[in-house]
Amino acid sequence: MSNRPLINLDEVPLESHAHGMRFEASTGAIAPLIGARKLGYRLVVVPAGKCAWPYHLHHVNEEMFFILDGSGTLRLGDARYPVRAGDVIAAPPGMGRAHQLINTSDRELRYLAVSTMEAPDVFEYPDSGKFGVFAGAAPGAETGRTFSYFGRQDSELDYWAGEDERADESG
Repeated sequence: MSNRPLINLDEVPLESHAHGMRFEASTGAIAPLIGARKLGYRLVVVPAGKCAWPYHLHHVNEEMFFILDGSGTLRLGDARYPVRAGDVIAAPPGMGRAHQLINTSDRELRYLAVSTMEAPDVFEYPDSGKFGVFAGAAPGAETGRTFSYFGRQDSELDYWAGEDERADESG
């Protein structure tokens, strides 16, 4: 954590990630650099034709995106919206609020992602039918995660599954 309350975006160190042909981005965590505690701030740089992350929604955390440079498409629920520099986007938590930013242009898309950092968080990925849970630290937190799980609802268990097989030691 820093004692300096500000940073210029050109000073934010970026780390790259990619998966397959669709997903690629460079991201830089800003919040720990300026001492933020309750909000996460991240610079996201997406190459032409790519997405940073899969289409998803959070059940707990709210996100906001501010488009700094470039253009693309916001996928929000069943709708698609063109986005460009200066646009501010809300992604509140809850069902029907799945979202994804897609760089549909021929140049880099840069945006600032801001999020509440509440834990635990549950998130869903409608395109792939999976879900995830993080506890101990919210998505995007650098440290402190004590539990992380990804699965599919079609493999769910009954609440009592496996409990009959354990010896009851409490009497």
